[in-house]
Amino acid sequence: MTLLTTWPESGPESVVRRTSDPAEIAEALKPLGVRYEQWPVREDVPFDADSETVFAAYGPEIDRLNAEEGFTTVDVLGLHPSDDPEFPAKAKAAREKFLQEHTHDDDDEVRFFVSGSGIFYLHVNGEVHAVFCEKGDLLGVPRGTTHWFDMGTKPSFTAIRFFHEEDGWIGNFTGSTIAGRFPDYDTIAAGYEADRAAA
Repeated sequence: MTLLTTWPESGPESVVRRTSDPAEIAEALKPLGVRYEQWPVREDVPFDADSETVFAAYGPEIDRLNAEEGFTTVDVLGLHPSDDPEFPAKAKAAREKFLQEHTHDDDDEVRFFVSGSGIFYLHVNGEVHAVFCEKGDLLGVPRGTTHWFDMGTKPSFTAIRFFHEEDGWIGNFTGSTIAGRFPDYDTIAAGYEADRAAA
């Protein structure tokens, strides 16, 4: 289940919006040019499925989106806890890569979560929108949108990525420290799980 939390850019002391209703989330993000939709979840796809398995499972949806948006390159990115002694360092490096505010001037950032979760923080029009995405969620962030992404300190997700160019996109960092003023993935995920357990 997805969660959208919106705060003023001044800080998280007050909440402008908090909803887990997919229709409300899509409606709130639409004026920002952000595409949000849910695809049917293929429960038979392993959480750490390889690219071939993912492409076979979501072929029709991938073809539809490519036709609508003109994407030319699609890949699968997966990061899951393992016994590899180097995993903690790899996970830390992967998380820190896009944890600070940045933009992509060369392409949109479009991801579909096959498994696991992650949070996109969108800094637009004086507000910060945290979109907690889980399996079945597709999010498309337009090029030029100021944002950051947090996969948590123990990342576990598989995502399909869509690109208009083979080279993908490059992050242009703003130098702002705003990301440090808002709840991170671990904090939001823990609160979300507690809310769901109590429901």
